[in-house]
Amino acid sequence: MRQTRDLLSPRYVALPVLIGLVAVGLMLYHDSEHFNLSLIRLTADSLLYFVLAWLFMAGRDFGLTWRFRALTDHDISWGQALRVNMLCEFTSAVTPSTVGGSSFGMIYLTGEGLTLGRSTAIMIATLFLDELFFVLACPAALAMVSFDGLFATSNHQFGHSLRLMFWLVYGGLSLWTVILFLGLFVRPTVIRAFLVRVCSLPFLRRWKDDARKMGDALVATSVDFRHKSFLWWVRAFLATALSWTSRFMVVFAIFLAFGIDADQVMIVARQLVVWVVLTVCPTPGGSGVSEWIFKQYYGDMISSGALALVMALCWRVVSYYIYLIIGICVIPSWLRKWKKKRMAKKEKNNGNNDKGSM
Repeated sequence: MRQTRDLLSPRYVALPVLIGLVAVGLMLYHDSEHFNLSLIRLTADSLLYFVLAWLFMAGRDFGLTWRFRALTDHDISWGQALRVNMLCEFTSAVTPSTVGGSSFGMIYLTGEGLTLGRSTAIMIATLFLDELFFVLACPAALAMVSFDGLFATSNHQFGHSLRLMFWLVYGGLSLWTVILFLGLFVRPTVIRAFLVRVCSLPFLRRWKDDARKMGDALVATSVDFRHKSFLWWVRAFLATALSWTSRFMVVFAIFLAFGIDADQVMIVARQLVVWVVLTVCPTPGGSGVSEWIFKQYYGDMISSGALALVMALCWRVVSYYIYLIIGICVIPSWLRKWKKKRMAKKEKNNGNNDKGSM
């Protein structure tokens, strides 16, 4: 719980905001000579489209909340599942993408009354479902849009680099998904040994203990998940697909709000590429990097780089900064509730010990 409290410290909360705002400010300053307020075309319908963007984010949170309910076999309420989701999103917002909310999710689920072993199993399942969605969604997106158009940005060097990064990350995600599948359903002990062996290499040795813990969790998890029905997994995957698709659609609504006439399918398909690349982003919540990628990647669809940054900031407010605010409001009350439960449990155990000694 100390780690969770530390996330509320100013340096954790302020750092991603500062990085993002500084990055946007510097890029706006660079493009200020070409910025014209007349390029911002907001109409009466723009408000409706901004509301639509928020509704898409609500759909994303509904999908993740539904997934927590499904994976726990409805042992936690909708309110508890929503709280765990918001806590995980806040954690993702203040930690690098490689850390994310999954590492803390087991703590949050344990605080809602689940055992640590079951909480770990559920978070591994969410990780597998997320990776599986990306592995399946990328070929589907490439089938709907022109591959050359997907990476044909106004900055050719950026487009080439982004394409290379996308395929490298997608390949890594595909391999990791296969490892998780084999670990969950086929040969968990073999995958555990493989992870430990790989992380025994000199340049990966710092992650050896984490690999061993992940392997142990996979072995324990596989026993439970092998007995789950196919329909159980379908429901969990549909919830995952709903959450990610809703997140991608936020940018679609932002484009409509600013009156940008562009290929709508391409807008959403590029979001898939953006989020694949951001899975290896080193900054907290992708701060700074997300805004820069948005400006570069969607630059050929938007008339001005500065306007692209304004749109990027709106996108981040809806899909990112809101979780910082929610987390700050939710975590303190959750910690008080967890501490109260822990004290009550301790008093109950002490009472039972006293009775036993009489």
